[in-house]
Amino acid sequence: MTKTPDTPAPCVGMGETQHSHPEELLSRRARVAVPELVVTCECEQSPRGPCSCSHRNPDEESICSDSGLSGSPASSLALRKLSNSSSSGLSPASSFEECEEDLLGYVDFNVNQSPGEALTTDLWKKSKNMVNWSPPPETVKKRSPWVQVVGHAGNFQTDSDGRLLKKYCESEQQCFLQLMSDSLRPFVPGYYGVTQRDEQDYNLMDDLLADFDSPCIMDCKMGSRTYLEEELKKARECPQPRKDMYEKMIAVDPEAPTEEERLQQAVLKTRYMQWRETLSSTATLGFRIEGIKKSDGTCNTNFKRTKCKDEVVQALEDFVDNNMLILRSYQQRLQELRDILEKSDFFKAHEVVGSSLLFVHDVTGKAGIWMIDFGKTVPMTPPLTLDHRSPWLEGNREDGYLWGLDNFIDILTTMLQEK
Repeated sequence: MTKTPDTPAPCVGMGETQHSHPEELLSRRARVAVPELVVTCECEQSPRGPCSCSHRNPDEESICSDSGLSGSPASSLALRKLSNSSSSGLSPASSFEECEEDLLGYVDFNVNQSPGEALTTDLWKKSKNMVNWSPPPETVKKRSPWVQVVGHAGNFQTDSDGRLLKKYCESEQQCFLQLMSDSLRPFVPGYYGVTQRDEQDYNLMDDLLADFDSPCIMDCKMGSRTYLEEELKKARECPQPRKDMYEKMIAVDPEAPTEEERLQQAVLKTRYMQWRETLSSTATLGFRIEGIKKSDGTCNTNFKRTKCKDEVVQALEDFVDNNMLILRSYQQRLQELRDILEKSDFFKAHEVVGSSLLFVHDVTGKAGIWMIDFGKTVPMTPPLTLDHRSPWLEGNREDGYLWGLDNFIDILTTMLQEK
């Protein structure tokens, strides 16, 4: 385990965004009418209405744990299927379709944006609360290509002011409301409440790519597991073998299913989830790379079997193009994040499962890291807390987040020393 330096070096160009929101307005679901929305997905839309988080119904595909990042649309890239490549969720689920197993891959949609219409009186009435507690007007941010990796198409939309609309998830909303007043606030997207479009609720937050020029993006799933203990419990109480997960298992390893599973041609979701964790560095290092998108648009989501430290190092070197200044910025940012996590009231009181770290940098040398995806983050019953480093044993709810972060920092530190 790497010791945290007494005085971490300052992080250059990390691009932290500060916001000022009266707490009483954040404590309620403010509905905001957002004009000039760009529909960023032309694929099959998910059903409208509030999402069903995976911890409510473990057999439904979660639309909360995956994340997308938005900006001005760019050229189209084909969707990838997990059957022949692992997926990455930029801010989102898992390279093994955490709970979002159907639409996978980096997506850059080409959509023609029509000019926005003027705000009507009714629209102004709906949005005035938002205007009152938003940051002062600024120059319109340069918008980056919209990116979604892993998850159901249609979960994300963008507005015209550098913000992202993510399909509403109550547990994620509750996390953001607490995080806006926690010491972790600089390490998460700014949150602006709930808005509605076409009878669908969305959580409104910062577009983390808006300030970057043709960014390179990496999503890393943190922790030693990506499923909740409640999911295991419910699966045991009502086992439902699934053919789709069996097919995904044999696509990766034909020898993985048991004899009984071969006869059924199906596996339980929990069995599949536990099995897949053993394939990647989730089991060995406490984090795994979900996917990498380079500034030239090339994508790599083939990290399903990236398990050893040397393989992770190779992927990180490729991500930063051996730029040691960028690598050092990331190392310093992770050290700062670890310092804050160890003091955060929110972190010690929550089981953080299926959450990612989003790494972003561009050719100017600007770099940033943020915590994203809180759809499967659940509170502990007071006064219970977690240390996030102890090995997980069913019942203790430890998630291994800090164990993974320690290992990540150690790897970056070693890479810098060897250069």
